[in-house]
Amino acid sequence: MDLKSGYPFWAIRGGLSAPLPPLAADLDCDVAVIGGGITGALIADELAAHGHAVAVLEQRDIGWGSTSASTALLQYEIDTHLVDLAKRYGEADASLAYRACVDAIDWLRERADGLDGVAFTPCRSLYYASRRWHVRGMREEFEARARHGIEVEWWEPDDIEAGYGFRAPAAILSRQAAQVDPYRMAQRLLRRLYRSGAAVHDHEQVVDLRTTSRRALLRTASGFQVRAGHVVIACGYESQRWLRQRVARNRSSYAVVSDPLPAQVLGELLGSLAWESARPYLYLRTTPDRRLLVGGEDDDIDIPARRDAKVMSKAVKLLKRARKLLPELPLQPAFAWAGTFAETEDGLPWFGAHPQWGPRVLFAMAYGGNGITYSALGADLLRATVERRLHPLGTLFSFARL
Repeated sequence: MDLKSGYPFWAIRGGLSAPLPPLAADLDCDVAVIGGGITGALIADELAAHGHAVAVLEQRDIGWGSTSASTALLQYEIDTHLVDLAKRYGEADASLAYRACVDAIDWLRERADGLDGVAFTPCRSLYYASRRWHVRGMREEFEARARHGIEVEWWEPDDIEAGYGFRAPAAILSRQAAQVDPYRMAQRLLRRLYRSGAAVHDHEQVVDLRTTSRRALLRTASGFQVRAGHVVIACGYESQRWLRQRVARNRSSYAVVSDPLPAQVLGELLGSLAWESARPYLYLRTTPDRRLLVGGEDDDIDIPARRDAKVMSKAVKLLKRARKLLPELPLQPAFAWAGTFAETEDGLPWFGAHPQWGPRVLFAMAYGGNGITYSALGADLLRATVERRLHPLGTLFSFARL
């Protein structure tokens, strides 16, 4: 599956990593993780850290799928507002999901500590109203978050202009957010696992998967077999191919990154994420070398050739919108790309077993605008499942809600 177009900034910034040794014999492990992107890396790291023997199989270079195209805004905000989740699943479950995402930011920071070059940076998140008529709903959302113990600030137009240099009808400011280089983080986590003795293999495609009452049996294209107590399918947006039931909708998202800008010109944006209330939304973040990354212009295209053809025109639109918002920034495009992403109908991810496969096969579908945050939650949730423990999010994030 072709997951991206153009030149993703993270791979250009850091370069491709050296390949890992190929699988050379059959394997036995506690958990086999199919997928070597950021989701698979976080899950494998969590399992290994708690004594489980893991094997990771990635069909490309490590992190070279949708991870390399991610813009890696680490937020607790779910694409579905807290107030809307509460209407659908009840106040308690909605609050649980949001509070768990808040905690996931700190969890990710702890995992990034000691990893060289991943550029994990705590920052603020400014969620601003695109239209005046959005303010009422945004105020309701602000009050719901505050009521459930999430630290938020309400900003009026003058506050936004003083802080960020543009005017908007209102905004919610959160100080619980971060940004990261997801491509490098996936590589660093999995290479650390490999050095510790875990079986981590790239360019190793799984072509067959079978289960018994006691084991899962995988066969690779190179002809080897991996026997595992559980399998975690963490193939990002390619995971759908393992399910007959359609559980998400694939879309395309676009991004462009500018040439480096002076710190004094970027101002408060250096320590912030900014995104709007319109859908699809425009969002902004900075990179470690002071470039402005602008993303959005999502569409329903799921055909790689059509997505490829739109990268440059979408980049022009994104920069035009960014210049309108921040006309004082001398924005010149450096790289532009697009990537596949998937969204569920309710904005929540899928983690756990599906009836089609039974309890030995676990899915890690961290779908939505805050996929890396979901991946962090999924790592803990799936470890609990492997260890036969209940998890607070085990039902809400499961296929039981289909």
